Amino acid sequence: HLVVADLKELPVGGSTLSLFTNDKGGIEDDTIITQQQDSLYVVSNAGCADKDFAHLNKHAKIFQDQGADVEVRKIEDHSLIALQGPSAQKALEQLAGIDLAQMAFMTGQTVDIAGVPCHVARSGYTGEDGFELSIPTGEVVGITARLLENPEVKLAGLGARDSLRLEAGLCLYGSDIDATTTPMEANLVWTIGKRRRAEGGFIGADVILPQLAAKGGERRRIGLIVEGAPARAHAKVLSADGEEIGEITSGVPSPSLGKNVAMAYVRKGFNKRGTPLKVQVRNRIQEATVVKMPFVAANYHKI
Repeated sequence: HLVVADLKELPVGGSTLSLFTNDKGGIEDDTIITQQQDSLYVVSNAGCADKDFAHLNKHAKIFQDQGADVEVRKIEDHSLIALQGPSAQKALEQLAGIDLAQMAFMTGQTVDIAGVPCHVARSGYTGEDGFELSIPTGEVVGITARLLENPEVKLAGLGARDSLRLEAGLCLYGSDIDATTTPMEANLVWTIGKRRRAEGGFIGADVILPQLAAKGGERRRIGLIVEGAPARAHAKVLSADGEEIGEITSGVPSPSLGKNVAMAYVRKGFNKRGTPLKVQVRNRIQEATVVKMPFVAANYHKI
């Protein structure tokens, strides 16, 4: 009821990216959900944690009042680190002592890391292979230090992560998607399960599904290659004729491409790949071109 994914079809150990939606069809948060034997393991954005927890509890109470056996539990004694990149598997195997080659992308399971039971998900926010490790808080510094003993493992800050996720075409909640953005506008309709498209039953379905059927909505999320200086959030996007048609939501110089990349929302009709546009960066008008995302091809693990 609360997300657009078809969780009935999600196998035990399987994970999926999904969306919490509101009654106007907007996105309240994006989340990764893993199906466990008798529960759902839900990872939301830290900045939305309080809002999401209240939302879950509100609807759990409604279902409880209808006789359902449901409980929401916040995991407060674990901390999360992300181990990302082509050497992530080998680095983690050294501490786990098991072969992780058969652990598929977007799956999660309990793994002992340096003797400590942790929830390990083969996922991440970089477009690369990697793992997100939920570690008991008292052990997280020690396990991180053990990982850093490997010369191929380095600490990376949010700036590095932001350039990687943008190269991968991944949205940042609060910048590229928010409570006013619909899945259609955000090009996230692939998160809506086939059964859910047919049956609905999720919050906002009466707005989202007709918009999906009609390919409606007034705007679209696009990728841009920008000439000149990098275009940052809130820079205006203009048509080739100089008409204001949208706004940049995220933008960085791409270390992988050596070019400036950006995400933006533009009026529907200006989102076709190859469309020449302009971007206003401070007082300068710069050329830009609509391109397909991801800007850099993903390197997710395949088996």
